[in-house]
Amino acid sequence: MNDEQLLRYSRHIMLPEIDYEGQERIRGARVLIAGLGGLGSPVALYLAAAGVGELVLADFDTVDLSNLQRQVIHDTASVGLPKIDSAARRIAAINPDVKLRLVHDKLTNENLPKLLTDVDLVCDCSDNFALRFSLNAACVDAQKPLVSGAAIRMEGQVTVFDTRQPESPCYRCLYQEEGEDALSCSETGVLSPLVGMIGSLQASEAIKMLSGFGDPLVGRLALFDLKRAEFRTIRYRRDPDCPVCTNRPDSSR
Repeated sequence: MNDEQLLRYSRHIMLPEIDYEGQERIRGARVLIAGLGGLGSPVALYLAAAGVGELVLADFDTVDLSNLQRQVIHDTASVGLPKIDSAARRIAAINPDVKLRLVHDKLTNENLPKLLTDVDLVCDCSDNFALRFSLNAACVDAQKPLVSGAAIRMEGQVTVFDTRQPESPCYRCLYQEEGEDALSCSETGVLSPLVGMIGSLQASEAIKMLSGFGDPLVGRLALFDLKRAEFRTIRYRRDPDCPVCTNRPDSSR
């Protein structure tokens, strides 16, 4: 790191859990962010500010006026623009050191394997139930950790799937009904600070895993009820009959 970078990341470097070596690991990492909406906004902003070396931004949608109530990476001037272009502009203003790769296409079972080849971690910030299952399956196959977040109305949740660990569940272990339609914020509403809180937790989990400190939320689901201002964490286990992760490479260990 040069002098400017040492100053930029000094508050991380001062933390014994991160230090210089941890910050260098963050700077050398590549992260795929799936979705640049309510959750993807704080994830992208904080990972960029933290100095993640490269962010792969994936979103095919455009900025709508109704997004601005909660999707804080976008602004009024961005209405009508592709979300990843709007996000890229904001990220470049925050930290020009961060490399960006923009994926305007929908994420599918066909293009995900190639996208995951050279990333270190995936943040699922989507609001599409089918895409969540596709991301999970691709991450299991590629042995990439997946940080998953969801928020709706006044409730949110965060968990981590890291199938490099023999006992780690995957998304399909936690949610059994593949093909079920999930409700979206446009159908039910969401309180704007909630997505900021859940996205910030996702960013924190990603930074923990990239730098190598702490206890990630593997096998634990963090639930937040904003109305009551209550956090609780529940444990869940790997499903031995899971059709996605049962035959993964490390399942025999």
